[in-house]
Amino acid sequence: MSIHAKKLINDPNAVVTEFIEGLVETYPGLQYLDGFPQIKVVIRADISPDTYGKVAVISGGGSGHEPAHAGYVGEGMLTAAICGDVFTSPPVDSILAGIRAVTGPKGCLLIVKNYTGDRLNFGLAAEQAKSEGYEVEMVIVGDDCALPPPRGITGRRGLAGTVLVHKIAGAAADAGLSLSEVAAEAKHASEMVGTMGVALSVCTLPGEVTSDRLGPGLMELGLGIHGEPGAAIADVQPVDIVVSHVLKQILSTETQYVPIKRGSRVVLMINGLGATPLMELMIASGKAVPQLQLEHGLAVDRVYTGCFMTSLDMAGLSISIMKADPAILLRLDAPTKAPSWPVGAEGHRPPAKIPVPVPPSRSKTNKEVLNHPQELNEQGRILEFAIDVAAKAIICIRDQLNDWDSKVGDGDCGSTMYRGAVAILEDMKKCYPFNDPAETVNEIGASIGRSMGGTSGILYVIFCKAAYASLNGNPVIAAEQWAKALEAGIAAVSKYGGASAGYRTMLDALIPASSVHISMNRG
Repeated sequence: MSIHAKKLINDPNAVVTEFIEGLVETYPGLQYLDGFPQIKVVIRADISPDTYGKVAVISGGGSGHEPAHAGYVGEGMLTAAICGDVFTSPPVDSILAGIRAVTGPKGCLLIVKNYTGDRLNFGLAAEQAKSEGYEVEMVIVGDDCALPPPRGITGRRGLAGTVLVHKIAGAAADAGLSLSEVAAEAKHASEMVGTMGVALSVCTLPGEVTSDRLGPGLMELGLGIHGEPGAAIADVQPVDIVVSHVLKQILSTETQYVPIKRGSRVVLMINGLGATPLMELMIASGKAVPQLQLEHGLAVDRVYTGCFMTSLDMAGLSISIMKADPAILLRLDAPTKAPSWPVGAEGHRPPAKIPVPVPPSRSKTNKEVLNHPQELNEQGRILEFAIDVAAKAIICIRDQLNDWDSKVGDGDCGSTMYRGAVAILEDMKKCYPFNDPAETVNEIGASIGRSMGGTSGILYVIFCKAAYASLNGNPVIAAEQWAKALEAGIAAVSKYGGASAGYRTMLDALIPASSVHISMNRG
């Protein structure tokens, strides 16, 4: 059954206009041209063609790929972005208006993705601008590596690698180079980059029904950023396998999409297609870097991970690899005020990241005390027995606790406590110093901390730490001291967790238990 996708929009026909309005409200350095909304052009707010003494760098295309292209308008990157309707090439009048608005005496460079509509409309606008006396050059980017390489650039679509070309051209223009020099650097960069995408779902246009063309459990290799069919449909695979396949396709010595060979230095871009969580993109980055280094013999100089050129709400990612040289790295590292260029990715990247050692604890722990004593005193035997019985009881009621929790929460209470109980049973055989009750409570907290996780896990650790502080220094613990330790743990949980009696938390069990314990001791 076809259903309309849920979207936070007003009129589906006004999404591009309202996007631009929100963009310029968010970033003071951006502005749009008069003639809006018919002419949808985002420009730098700080320049005028009469006074601008550098080459203007202009790009654009159909909307729906945000942050491309308007998010890359800013000093050191694009001077203007021409926005078409969703997945529709911008009209010639808009492109020409953008050229007129930002092009000064040094001329302008048009960076165009390799789609027929974009090539024709930008090309016609360029010719019209030239007839008006403007100096105009155009570079076409076709970095797609999914389909068999045709003769020339025809057929290779412009994908996320275009963003790297934007950055290189923008930095070259900002450095004061001439139009021919900026165009040459952009063209060189476009020839050094290859991209391939993998989609887990197709995108849904605003106001349209959700397509089920790509069914459950399937992924499409080489799907275009407008939803165009890719090279193949396959079962969804672990990200290691997906990344490996994409890298091999881009770096194939048979197709020679990019002039990269073993020993080359490269730049890596992992690009989300719109609906892929950053966590998954970072996982892909973490797998791609060592594969490039170890399997393909490449030095990875820069890594960019995030959403750079999307396809509305498509789930999936694309990988771009660019052959690096000192000039390219210089341009990529140059400063920019473009709001969507990643911050913190510039500069030399070490060949390997060595984990920083964990600092040792400052607590003065007697290692001999923490060894399981060979002979337990009476207090130690009681403590060992009580912990063993309690942990096994929790293990036995795991499913019941989950069932109770499912009625008021997320249904994982039993599973969480089960993990803690299993860890306690394992650790108590090795390192619990039962003859020292305070240290034993501290070690219980350590077992819980490494095994339970979540909110309840940290609260139990806080409870144990507070109880340990109350008991510490007393080799023999009387009932009154256990009662005070229980009270101390409850107070700490309430302080840091922000709850008290009646909040439907663990305190609703601990507080009555403490009251009973105190009354029994008094009796």
